[in-house]
Amino acid sequence: MNNITYAGKNLITFSVHWHTHKDWELVYCTSGEGEFEFSDRTVRYSAGDVVVIPPNTQHMNNSDKGFTNIHINIADAMIGVNTPLLISDDNERHILTAFNDAFFFFGSQTENKELIIAAFGNLIVNYVVAFRNARPLRNVINAIRTDIMQNFTNCDYELDEFLRTIPFSYDYLRKLFKSEMGMTPHAYLTGLRMQMAEKLLCSEQNTEQNVSQIAYVCGYAEPLYFSRVFKKHFGCSPKNYAQKNRKKLPDDCSE
Repeated sequence: MNNITYAGKNLITFSVHWHTHKDWELVYCTSGEGEFEFSDRTVRYSAGDVVVIPPNTQHMNNSDKGFTNIHINIADAMIGVNTPLLISDDNERHILTAFNDAFFFFGSQTENKELIIAAFGNLIVNYVVAFRNARPLRNVINAIRTDIMQNFTNCDYELDEFLRTIPFSYDYLRKLFKSEMGMTPHAYLTGLRMQMAEKLLCSEQNTEQNVSQIAYVCGYAEPLYFSRVFKKHFGCSPKNYAQKNRKKLPDDCSE
């Protein structure tokens, strides 16, 4: 989840022709202004704006005066919308800082850079969710998200217990969270844990950690249950997934 697959920059540019991406594309306008054309709408932007484009959405970008930008592609972004949206950075330009840092590390030779890039993927997506001006998240949804993010690595964390402390029915909270985030609270929790597991398993710096240790770090006290969840999520066992991605083996991870 929230994996940065590409980061690039456009110097002064006036037109980008119709195209699509298989992943989410987030475009930060660093100077100038212009407009994105989609099949059903036009989104105007200027410096300090971020245009968020869902996967497989055809679009083009035009500007009479020219623009510069940083564009980042993110796989499986946990944004919770299915149409393009525009968000604006804050006065301190926190989102711009994250974009610049993600771009730098994506092209660098820094040791362990994949862990740093993963952190920026999470940070940028969370900025988008927090700053978006289309259908702002309700306070109760922010409270659930915050509790999950603060506790997802804890093996003793009981999400249901937290949900039952909120003065709304359990089913209503589940439906409300899904309507805002595009998934249930438990799916969100699992997504965060699986994302961390994937990074740990595929990092060459973690070859000495066994599956049991990684399971515990990711919030699972039972390694066998962790393996079942991982296989359901990724289609193969943690061990085979690690071997395949570390050694770039053929795309066969059955076990």
